[in-house]
Amino acid sequence: MDQNVVLDQEEFENYAAEEESVEVLTEKYLLFHSGGLLFGIPAEHVVEIITNHTITKLPLLPYHVRGIINLRGQIIPIVDIRLLLNQPLEEDTCIIILDIDDTSVGILVDSVQRMLDVQQDTITSVPTNTEEKLVSGMCSLSDGQTMLRFDCASLLDRA
Repeated sequence: MDQNVVLDQEEFENYAAEEESVEVLTEKYLLFHSGGLLFGIPAEHVVEIITNHTITKLPLLPYHVRGIINLRGQIIPIVDIRLLLNQPLEEDTCIIILDIDDTSVGILVDSVQRMLDVQQDTITSVPTNTEEKLVSGMCSLSDGQTMLRFDCASLLDRA
């Protein structure tokens, strides 16, 4: 007796559609700490992570822009996330260089933790009436931590 199942074209397409709908969409995030909070930034914006780079202070910049760096001939403004969060400055920090809409900007953070795949459907929205819009969503991670999704677009408005 033949146990093979034969599907016609319509049944096959329905089966394939069901299989595709089960597929979980994930996005890579770089996790970093700043001001005692855990942020995640979409990996598509991350260019590189640097340490021990001299920041040149300039006059007439917004309070949260610490200055600029010259990275291989490119002048990049550096935004201090702690200043945006009204937190005291840290001694040991690193800079994450970002590319947001073809604009390079660096963010000064306390530490970089790791890269992580996050399911898109686990990210929930945050209240929009917050004064400082740095976060566009949040989710709980498997280790019990809460990741705040860093809003790259709002950063450009401040740099």
